[in-house]
Amino acid sequence: MYYLFMSTMDNKCFKVSMDRNPTLYVNVFPGHFTTGNIHSNYFIDVSELKFNTYVAKNVAQELARPYLTSVVVDTIVCVEASEVIGVYLAEELIQYGAGVINPGGNIYIVTPHKDVNGNFIFPDNMKNWINQKSVILLATTISSGTTAKRAMECIDYYGGKLAGISSLFLTSQDVMDTKVNALFTSADIPGYKVFSANECEMCKSGQPLDAIINSEGYTKLR
Repeated sequence: MYYLFMSTMDNKCFKVSMDRNPTLYVNVFPGHFTTGNIHSNYFIDVSELKFNTYVAKNVAQELARPYLTSVVVDTIVCVEASEVIGVYLAEELIQYGAGVINPGGNIYIVTPHKDVNGNFIFPDNMKNWINQKSVILLATTISSGTTAKRAMECIDYYGGKLAGISSLFLTSQDVMDTKVNALFTSADIPGYKVFSANECEMCKSGQPLDAIINSEGYTKLR
């Protein structure tokens, strides 16, 4: 990994780039952050990977590697605003090439809705794109695993066959029972720590929260 330090969000942050593809990077902000479920000492900003179309295409090329020659894919279920990457990922998977298993195929890109309880659901007109289909779940950040697990339950409920999970950042494989193909993991971030809200070392030491974070970004508290 490559590390480049810079100053932003009233803190010094650093950039972490992939060894294999240095054009892909995340900005890492030190501080005290909460998602509601967990607290962490870093915020991992993946917005450039999600919303810059040129970068997203490169992201898709990396995420396609585990599936190109071995996994039939009918549908990509996108959560956490990962649709741009999802479209490019589908293009990568249906390209023609030696050993490619989905050349010229049809892949649906779908995003589930949430009900009043926060559970994922699909409208009736999308059910046939999930039922008995080979599905990749595409997330942006898997920290506690709550969102990914709810999405997996949704895919299973509608009869989908989970073919793989991909994410831009994964806190730890321990949070998921299923292997996740991730561009970056917490092992790439020196000193990265995650705590449950009632066991947070920073809270116990009196360090105030800097921001609330979610899949869209951060909201500063001070």
